[in-house]
Amino acid sequence: MEPTASTTEQPKVVAKPRGKRKATVLQGRAYIQATYNNTIITITDQTGNVIGWSSAGHIGFKGPKKATPYAASLTVKDVLAKVQDTGIKKVDVFVKGVGSGRESAIRSLGVQGLTLLSIKDTTPIPHNGCRPPKPRRV
Repeated sequence: MEPTASTTEQPKVVAKPRGKRKATVLQGRAYIQATYNNTIITITDQTGNVIGWSSAGHIGFKGPKKATPYAASLTVKDVLAKVQDTGIKKVDVFVKGVGSGRESAIRSLGVQGLTLLSIKDTTPIPHNGCRPPKPRRV
């Protein structure tokens, strides 16, 4: 008894491409950390998983230019280019720090087509401050 053609052929297994798959995220969070030295912007989903990030130093600014409003606006463009394939449309904005890139980063998020649901300032404020030094003995 000879085997038939259907029993001798094995089904071909097609390998799926590996790598990160971007999930569709419609609403997320934008964290802006604006210090005197740099501006860092992170886009996350609602649970806090990072989708994309960028900073002024990562783009190529050096020295005091990293903390400028222009560098902050370019940082927003860079991070949104990284996360555009996720389809994010609405963000809650959390701003931390006292740098000059705060306002321009928020404005750039709106100009780039995102809907800003809320803006919250999470800058840490010292309640009582550091312990003062001991009085000088002369």
